[in-house]
Amino acid sequence: MKTYVKFGAMVAVIIGLLAWLAMGGISDSKTYYKTIAELGQMGDHAKGKRLRVGGDVQAGSIVRAGSEVSFVLHQDAKTLKVVYNGIDPLPDTFKDGAQALADGKLGPDGVFQANKIQAKCASKYEAKPQLKKDASRASM
Repeated sequence: MKTYVKFGAMVAVIIGLLAWLAMGGISDSKTYYKTIAELGQMGDHAKGKRLRVGGDVQAGSIVRAGSEVSFVLHQDAKTLKVVYNGIDPLPDTFKDGAQALADGKLGPDGVFQANKIQAKCASKYEAKPQLKKDASRASM
């Protein structure tokens, strides 16, 4: 009878440990999307939390220093300084005026420390003006 109790206790400990590890992994990997204005409204609650912030890259703000890249995101009248020090190369579409998402944490100095950057350039995916005219003529 003692062996069944020991076996049951071991199974319970293993299942409990796996559940604890799973919950820890889920809480570490979840990211909340915030606008720059919402980030400012969070105050000190934003510091240390994993967040995703989006905006447009301010023209002339991209500064590369070795593997570190700093830039400013702006949205409406709000701005946010971002420092990227990740291992992945920046996307080709990351340039002045591009829409970008920075994934990381807000530091105690108010600078967003990003470990992942996603960028898109809306003009790259639009049809050329002459193609739009040709398509409208074909539909007539």
